[in-house]
Amino acid sequence: MKRLVSVLYVFGFILLISCQSKPSEKQSYTSGKEQILVDESFAPIIEDQAFLFESTYPNAKIDLVLKSENELLNLFLADSIQVAILSRLLKDDEKKHFESKNIKIRLNRFAIDGIALITHNSSKYANVDVADIIKILKGEQSSLQSLVFDNANSSTVRYFKELAAIDKLPATGIYALKSNADVINYVNDNPGSIGVVGVNWMVQPPVELEPIVADLKILGVKNIAGQPGSDAYYKPNQNDIALEKYPLTRSLYVINCEGGAGLGTGFASFITGDRGQRIVLKSGLLPDSIPSREINIVN
Repeated sequence: MKRLVSVLYVFGFILLISCQSKPSEKQSYTSGKEQILVDESFAPIIEDQAFLFESTYPNAKIDLVLKSENELLNLFLADSIQVAILSRLLKDDEKKHFESKNIKIRLNRFAIDGIALITHNSSKYANVDVADIIKILKGEQSSLQSLVFDNANSSTVRYFKELAAIDKLPATGIYALKSNADVINYVNDNPGSIGVVGVNWMVQPPVELEPIVADLKILGVKNIAGQPGSDAYYKPNQNDIALEKYPLTRSLYVINCEGGAGLGTGFASFITGDRGQRIVLKSGLLPDSIPSREINIVN
């Protein structure tokens, strides 16, 4: 009896070890599972990309982890997730984190995003000057009552801090909520306010926000004198972004630190390829490369 118990114990121990040392699921460019960090300020377009990618490649599973930019970078630099979709390049010290581990950083730009300023249709505002945006961000007298951001740790807040050359936001006139959806709801409930969202949230909002977005408008923006887009008020449409007339734009990147070929590389190639770029075009953002069109001429 004791011998039988001993044999069963040894067998169970070997089984446990074999389970713990089981190799992770094999990945390829079009199969396997991958977590990808995504800046939530332009989440809708990445969700569309992931849906079509998985529909095209049934053996692929993309798990999108939506975070604010600061939260996203903390996870990325902790090596917990190896692929991130950001609206800026890595800084030198961030690059060194991966280079010190001999990890090659693969970088793909796939779109140019317009940051939209939105307000309720009943609002008095139709246009905004960048000069007035900078004034309210500095806590100075401005024609704007308020600016409402998605999250204090977001990429849009970081973008506007850099625009105004400030380290922190003023105590009055500036509000930071939790998400782009919160901004849209807030602006709808407070007609005098101006919200800051990625244009994709206005062009292709989630279904539950569509009735609210229909009651909102996107403001025209004029740049500082002497800068491109300072001659008139422009909106974040693809034409004005392509002509570099709309002043509030940012490039979007897939940053891949997998250290080898995997599903993240396949997803990045998909986004920057013809089908992925067509999704970008449909979303209201400007594709990094304009998809070609074939026109059949019938005599």
